[in-house]
Amino acid sequence: MTPAEYLQLKAYARVDGALVALLCTVSFACYLIGLKTPFYGMIAVLLMVVTPFYVARRLRRFRDEGLHGIISLMRGWAFVILVFFYAGILLALVQYVYFAYLDHGYLVSSFQSVLSSPEAKAAMEQYGLSESLSENIQMLTELRPIDFALNGLTLNITLGILLGLPISLILHRTRK
Repeated sequence: MTPAEYLQLKAYARVDGALVALLCTVSFACYLIGLKTPFYGMIAVLLMVVTPFYVARRLRRFRDEGLHGIISLMRGWAFVILVFFYAGILLALVQYVYFAYLDHGYLVSSFQSVLSSPEAKAAMEQYGLSESLSENIQMLTELRPIDFALNGLTLNITLGILLGLPISLILHRTRK
């Protein structure tokens, strides 16, 4: 890959990474709202499932418009990894701002209220998860905003590496 081709790859990946970050931010917001209103939780899950297909669509657009219909497997994989990387950085920034300035314990208190219902308590006792669950809730209260953001970034990069290979396998073309 020449330096010009690498610059083109990064430019497309940055734009598409920003679009994927927007999609993930909407999904994150729907998840948070979905803790109180289940309909938004379903939308959050739907957006999470749609994200890899959206990235595949953006890879196809890059292949057809930017590379005239030809893309190697490795270049496609690099593109998907970079898209998830750039999206992860932007989403981590959004998550950091949310947990540092807006959350004020909302996420943990929502988990606690759901798990304190009689049905949840009975289920947790039946599976023997009462102690570990209370330990996990305590651990969540001790996490800093940067911890949430870095966990999200790590997850996005890992997803990019893992999902990038099948996406690029499907969409690579060596000739028209």
